[in-house]
Amino acid sequence: MAFCSCFGPSKTERLEAERVQSQEARHRAAEAAQKRKEKFEKSAAGKAAIKQMAAMKQSNVSNKGDPVLKWQMG
Repeated sequence: MAFCSCFGPSKTERLEAERVQSQEARHRAAEAAQKRKEKFEKSAAGKAAIKQMAAMKQSNVSNKGDPVLKWQMG
């Protein structure tokens, strides 16, 4: 059963409006994530995490796939 477009927006108009709203929501979410990232990087915890990651990259020690914790029986 088809409805006349005089009762509301047509299906294509509704889909286009939903697409635009979705795109705007993704844009706002990306901006919020960027602000959180910048705030974290400026915080003491963020600076410590960045230093720790840099130290891990420069470390010559690698476990080459060995487990960090080894279980012993007995």
